Amino acid sequence: MADAREIAVRTLVACEKQGAWSEGYLKRAIHRGGLERRDAALATRLCFGVLQNRILLDWYLSRLSHLPLEKLEPYVHANLRVALYQICFLDKIPPSAAVHEAVRLTRMQVRHPRAAGMVNGILRTYLRTKEELTLPTDWDMVHQMSVQYSHPRWLVEKFLNRLGPQQTECLLRENNGQPPITIQANTVVGTVEELLAALTADGVRAEPHPFLDNCLQLFEAGNLERLRAYEQGMFFVQDGAARLSVCAMELKPGQRVLDCCAAPGGKSFAAAVDMGNRGAVLSCDIHPHKLPLITAGRERLKLSIVSPTRQDATRHRAEWVAQFDAVLCDVPCSGLGIIRKKPEIRYKNPQEMEELPHIQRKIIAQGCQYVKPGGTLLYSTCTVMEEENEQVIADFLRCHPEFKLQSRLLPGVGQMDGTITLWPHLHHTDGFFIAVMKRVR
Repeated sequence: MADAREIAVRTLVACEKQGAWSEGYLKRAIHRGGLERRDAALATRLCFGVLQNRILLDWYLSRLSHLPLEKLEPYVHANLRVALYQICFLDKIPPSAAVHEAVRLTRMQVRHPRAAGMVNGILRTYLRTKEELTLPTDWDMVHQMSVQYSHPRWLVEKFLNRLGPQQTECLLRENNGQPPITIQANTVVGTVEELLAALTADGVRAEPHPFLDNCLQLFEAGNLERLRAYEQGMFFVQDGAARLSVCAMELKPGQRVLDCCAAPGGKSFAAAVDMGNRGAVLSCDIHPHKLPLITAGRERLKLSIVSPTRQDATRHRAEWVAQFDAVLCDVPCSGLGIIRKKPEIRYKNPQEMEELPHIQRKIIAQGCQYVKPGGTLLYSTCTVMEEENEQVIADFLRCHPEFKLQSRLLPGVGQMDGTITLWPHLHHTDGFFIAVMKRVR
């Protein structure tokens, strides 16, 4: 049976060599391995910790290994990263135990007779020389931040241009943190007080969200799907930023809402709850395999007004024109606002993101046609890149004078003059962009 360290190593190899997403692969591996809650938490911490600190760990390893890192067998490289992360960042695991386990796993998984000895030698050399292995002081600021906080240089430059040195460092540090899970109470089936009592009874540490009504923050909750409160549809996971985007629509019972890019359905569910399960929420996605996720969530949460529908958000539906009180365009994006939760996003090839603004413009150009006169159009992303956010909205408003930005007073944030960028280090939410507009004619 696989243990926590082995599962973390296998997940890291799959992420780097097969393009797997750590969260999904790790969840499946933990289930297959039958890990108990404590070991599952360790596997998750090791995997995410390595992804959060990969550039720094590799800088250390490059000074300890006689072989270039790209020549290392992938399992050996990932195993070294996991062991070094434990030694550098986890004070509850003795360094000797981290070394012993790394050597053991190498003997089990790698056939080369010298691999285990090499792993042992590298890690013990680090323990002997760690006081001397410090980052050079003569590096330029971008390189220093890139290695210290394990963000690619191009991304550090983007943040510096937007935020300046002090806030950029705060953001990079926050991106490497461990945020609590935010959930929203399903007030259609019960109160937030009842939810808090049910979670406490199941041994989950939960606290009221600092500024969002009917939301809680969970700490060390483990697998949420095992909880009775989850099975009974008392809550759904919803980051504070996503919750604020739905708040900005100011929905009312009886309205018709279109969620253009809905899967897995969180904002559709939040809309239905805000409407007291009265009205209609058409919850669309282009991928047919994602629609069952929305259906399952609707059934679990008892939100009968949510209707999953397959639809390409860039394609026109004539029968939808001017039929909705509110249209939500939560568009596909680079995801660079959720690095805290999906740390490998930082290592994306920036060239792969260049087409996103074109798709985003197509989606909002279609979605806006479905808004009734006097209705609300909301555009949102989970990124902080201007080319996907402010620039898209500026171009849209130039081409669509029938829409005007609307001010909103958002809890915990304050006045929003039409658009807002939420930052993890400032607002303690995901990085997120919201633009709310009204169709004036």
